[in-house]
Amino acid sequence: MFEHELSVRQVSVLTGVPPSTIEKTMREDSNPTIRTLYKISKGLKIPITDLFSVGD
Repeated sequence: MFEHELSVRQVSVLTGVPPSTIEKTMREDSNPTIRTLYKISKGLKIPITDLFSVGD
């Protein structure tokens, strides 16, 4: 989202995922389903693995 300079609303429109779900996922307040992650990756045209970050 940040790399593409998109707002939560824009991501929601592209993916069909509600803005509240996008926000919760970004804040790591939820555990999104694989279906949600799939929709996000397809909408943003990125590999689903790009949605997973490995922190130090």
